[in-house]
Amino acid sequence: MIMGFAMDGNGLKALQLFNRMAGGGLGPMPDGVTYLAALCACNHAGMVDEGVRLFELMEKHDVSRNVKHYGSVVDLLGRAGRLDEAYKIIESMPMSPDPVLWQTLLGASKTYGNVEMAEQASRKLVEMGSNTCGDFVLLSNVYAAHQRWTDVGRVREAMKTWDVKKVPGFSYIEMNGVIFQFFNGDKSHPKWREIYRKLEEINSKIREFGYEPETNYVLHDIGYEEKENALSYHSEKLALAFGLVSSDDRSPININKNLRICGDCHVVIKLVSKLYCREIIVRDRTRFHRFKDGSCSCRDYW
Repeated sequence: MIMGFAMDGNGLKALQLFNRMAGGGLGPMPDGVTYLAALCACNHAGMVDEGVRLFELMEKHDVSRNVKHYGSVVDLLGRAGRLDEAYKIIESMPMSPDPVLWQTLLGASKTYGNVEMAEQASRKLVEMGSNTCGDFVLLSNVYAAHQRWTDVGRVREAMKTWDVKKVPGFSYIEMNGVIFQFFNGDKSHPKWREIYRKLEEINSKIREFGYEPETNYVLHDIGYEEKENALSYHSEKLALAFGLVSSDDRSPININKNLRICGDCHVVIKLVSKLYCREIIVRDRTRFHRFKDGSCSCRDYW
C-alpha cells in the first residue's frame, strides 16, 4: 500500500502508513523493502528532508541499505537540485554504484543545467562501459540548453562511434477498442489534418493563458520558430489532440508513452486539463501522471 500511494504521488498517506508501522501499530517493524517504498513516496512527493531523515534512520535502526536505497535518495536530492549532496552520497557508498545512480545524477544535472556535474556523471558512465542512448541524449540536452552546439556535435559523433541508436519516442491511445500510435510529427493517421487543427487551437488557447514554449528541449541549432514548431508535434501532443477530437467531452483521456514525458508537454497537458475541463492520464516510462484542473498528481516531480 505504501508503494501504491508513492506511485500515485501521495507521499503524506504513504508516510502515515509507514509511521504507523514504525510505531508498532501495524504488526512488524519496517524492513528494507518498507523503507524503500517510503523513500519512493518522499521522492515522488518532493519531501526531501523527510526522505533524507528516513535514509539516516535506516542506519540508526540497523536496517541494511542496498543500491536501491542509495538510488532513491540520490534521485530525491537530485530532483531538489542538491546535486553536490547527491554526488557525495554516491561516493560514500560501501558498494560499487551501478550505472543507474550516475544516470540519475546526469538526469538531475540536465534538469538544473549543471554542465560540470553532467560531465562528471557522464565520465563515470563511460568508465563503467555504459553506452545507452539516454546517457548521450541527456548530456546533449545539457549542452543544448547552454547553446554549446560544438559539444552537442561532439556527443553525436561519439554516438556514431559507439554505434548508439536513438530510440524514437512514440505515444499511443486506445479509442473504441482500437490502439492508435503516434510518433513525433506523425501524419500517418487518416484524421491528421483534424488533429493538427486541434493542436493549433490548443496552442492559441494556452498562449492566451501565458504559455511560452520551453525550447531548451529541442536539441538542434535552429531558429526559435523552428524550435517551437518541433515542440508542437511531439507524440504525446498528437495523441492528446486525437483524444480531444475523438471522445466525449467529459470522458478521461488515457495516453501511454515509451519514454519520459518532456517538460514542455507536461506544461501543455496541465493547461489543457484546465482549459478543456478534462482529466488526462499519461503513463510514461517512469510513472503515472494524472492531470486535472491545471495540476498533475506528480506535483511536477517525475
